[in-house]
Amino acid sequence: MTTKILLIDSDISLSMVLCDYLVSRGYKAQHVVHARDAFRQLDQAHYDLVLMEMQNIGMNGYELLREIRHRYPLLPVIILTTRGEREAQMKAFQLGCDDYQLKPFSMDLLICRIEAVMRRIRHDEESKQRVFELDGHIFDAVHQQFDGQHLSGRESELLLMLCRHQDEIVDRHRILSSLWKEDNAFTSRSLGVFINHLRVYLRPIGYNILAIRGKGYRLVKQ
Repeated sequence: MTTKILLIDSDISLSMVLCDYLVSRGYKAQHVVHARDAFRQLDQAHYDLVLMEMQNIGMNGYELLREIRHRYPLLPVIILTTRGEREAQMKAFQLGCDDYQLKPFSMDLLICRIEAVMRRIRHDEESKQRVFELDGHIFDAVHQQFDGQHLSGRESELLLMLCRHQDEIVDRHRILSSLWKEDNAFTSRSLGVFINHLRVYLRPIGYNILAIRGKGYRLVKQ
């Protein structure tokens, strides 16, 4: 799936150039000027990464970064700013940004930073825990087994994503992009079928997968 980027920046001219460049390099890019529009976009659609300016975006940049990190803890954020002071950079990293790019910048260097962040995110996902205990019942994603019963590869990878983020909403688009590599009517129906397969295993032990309308799915203990 194509990496989808949300750009939050009050500099419309630069943003248009940057979005066009990102598209030319194979990304999808959406630009908003105001923080409130950023939250509207993030609530309505899936994004893989945020590029954000720290000034003139309708609210304090640090507050915006803090709120993004609170609402979307797994979403990577790269700061774009003219503020190069050590204290400003330290505060941004302490609040959870993944990288910090000073303006003006080389477009090619920004692409390198984006790729480095996305590479790190993919590696973190691949190296995470793969065996889980659900009230004494063992899910082993390495051997594709749940309580000794064999799961299909797709069932196992889907349950793995849900277990890694238990009690959190796992974005539907993120599931489809990770497991099916595309998001369309056919893959959405297929995802629903696999969710129902997993519910058959989980409900007898007191767990369920909730469908969150317009968002995704959440593994919960009943």
